[in-house]
Amino acid sequence: MLLRSSREPTDAMATTVATCRASGSGREAYAGRRSRAYASGPTTQPTGRHTVGPVGSSWRQAAWVSALAIAVFQVVGTFGASDNQPERHAIDALAVVLVLIGPVALAVRQRWPLLAVAVAAASADVYIALGYPYGPIFLGVAVALFNAVQVGRRRPTWLLAAVGYAGYVVASFVGPTTDVPGGLHLTAAAGWLAVILAVSEIVRTRRAAAAEVERAEEHERRRRVGEQRLVLAQELHDVLAHHISLINVQAGVALHLIDEQPEQARPALTNIKAASSEALHQLRAALDLLRRGEDAPRAPLPVLADLDALVAGVRAGGLDVRLEHDDPAPPLPAAVELAAYRIVQEALTNVTRHARAEQVTVRLDYADGVRIEVSDDGVGGVVHAGNGIVGMRERAAALGGRADAGAGPEGGFRVVAHLPLAKERSQP
Repeated sequence: MLLRSSREPTDAMATTVATCRASGSGREAYAGRRSRAYASGPTTQPTGRHTVGPVGSSWRQAAWVSALAIAVFQVVGTFGASDNQPERHAIDALAVVLVLIGPVALAVRQRWPLLAVAVAAASADVYIALGYPYGPIFLGVAVALFNAVQVGRRRPTWLLAAVGYAGYVVASFVGPTTDVPGGLHLTAAAGWLAVILAVSEIVRTRRAAAAEVERAEEHERRRRVGEQRLVLAQELHDVLAHHISLINVQAGVALHLIDEQPEQARPALTNIKAASSEALHQLRAALDLLRRGEDAPRAPLPVLADLDALVAGVRAGGLDVRLEHDDPAPPLPAAVELAAYRIVQEALTNVTRHARAEQVTVRLDYADGVRIEVSDDGVGGVVHAGNGIVGMRERAAALGGRADAGAGPEGGFRVVAHLPLAKERSQP
């Protein structure tokens, strides 16, 4: 009864799923790493139609640390700039407060991005209006603008930037000092502001594109995982249903002979042991595949050459099985060989379980792709609800063919399937 009496049992289900993985497109490992990173990362907090970015303890801590670094840089830089601008007012306590207001606003920029822009720009304008020396106070404004664009508040940010620049122009002319800036100075300031906003938009666009690619890869990964699970479920159904059906038949034979002819019961028990061992082996392979994912074993797939062993196993249960096919068979794609083998296996399983037949004939014709016909002399006429026939039809349809099952023209039950070759399927 062992399906592969001439070699060691193989992990057919695991190998099929591994083959699907190898033939598909996309980078599942990359997407898997990204999805795991998302699962452990901070969440995002929506505000209206926009997303203001990750909000969590780690992000708040990073915002405060960066704000502190900017504050130190602005204070130190401002004192340094005052030495080179004696015509401007000297730095005092009010100037230091104005320099620090912007970084303080940056500390909450993730939650209130527009507020950070408004506060940083207003403090800088007031600083210039009071005649204090030009310095790195505008760094806080640049960081606030960049952050607001990144979190999606684009139009309000551009509007606040325009208002802030207008305030800067007014502050430059109303200050108490005599060094009124010229047109070149104001143009340069407007140019730097435009550069900051343009760079912010470019970075935002690239991040959005990368996020979209990431979402597409994650969607593709989930879709492929779902397909792989369906493949694995179909393989489990075909293999386990076949073995368990044969075990059931052999157990009935053993029970019938155990009292009257105990010596004849030994072969049936031996076949039960072999079939159960193969079923457990295949189930273990499937469970290992679910646990390890990408580490699927690469064992040989069942092919049409294995049908002799399959038929021998069914014959051991007392069913007269005739196998008719051209010899030798032409070279066929691995997917076609696997689908043909599984269709024959499922058809024989259904005969064993439902048909109450004495004889079954398996015919294979390679004249036009692969044509399979499995007919029996059992009760016939009834298509039992379940996954077997559905699975046969799905296997055939996946290769561009079809499979039909129903009552035979001379009684009994018949399964007919046609699997075209790849070159035939590619034709319109």
